Amino acid sequence: MTVYFIGAGPGAADLITVRGRDRIAAAPVCLYAGSLVPTELLRYCPPGARLVDTANLDLDQILAELLDAHSHGLDVARLHSGDPSVFSAMAEQLRRLDAAGVPYEIVPGVPAFAAAAASLGRELTVPGVAQTVILTRTAARATPMPPGEELATLAASRATLVLHLAVQRIGELAAELAEWYGADCPAAVVAYASRADEIVLRGTLAGIAEQVHDAGIKRTAIIVVGAVLTAEEFPDSHLYSTTRLRPA
Repeated sequence: MTVYFIGAGPGAADLITVRGRDRIAAAPVCLYAGSLVPTELLRYCPPGARLVDTANLDLDQILAELLDAHSHGLDVARLHSGDPSVFSAMAEQLRRLDAAGVPYEIVPGVPAFAAAAASLGRELTVPGVAQTVILTRTAARATPMPPGEELATLAASRATLVLHLAVQRIGELAAELAEWYGADCPAAVVAYASRADEIVLRGTLAGIAEQVHDAGIKRTAIIVVGAVLTAEEFPDSHLYSTTRLRPA
């Protein structure tokens, strides 16, 4: 028996990986967050599979489902939105499964920030503009940020900044970031990335909050800040400037 933690992708059902789809199809138990994971993925579950929406379950209840499946020798497809390596609350589940001696495997998925970048039609690492991407969040209603990971500290690098779980505070965050990036720094918000109801907003730190307010976006959105969003004049990547290191 194995618990498969599967990255279900950012929202579009066809952004599941082949491995993720196959793990779902072979698992007689499937746990998924109904508010975040596309229900279309459930069609891959085998006939008669036990389907558990975890949206209203706490961690203990989720663990009880996993342990029950383990006791019956049943594989579990545990679906997480995006990629489970980022802001998925997977770590505390793995810790408990380790303690209980329950085996698991992690299947990567398409992360929300990658889907947002695709919708924006932009590379987040542009030669001569920015070669670092910072994935972070804010701590208003969540676990406090560790020392040294305060927004001002991260913003001082002026790297491409991707904020999760923060769109409700876009006004104050844009003002804080403008102190480091400048009010005219390009900024974008992508809500429901890759879904049919996706919303894409482009602007600057000076005006992006007003756009978000007018669009009524309050959740399930990615904020991207950095010069890469509008970069046009930059050198070609070294990858294509020479064939010396590439095989024939």
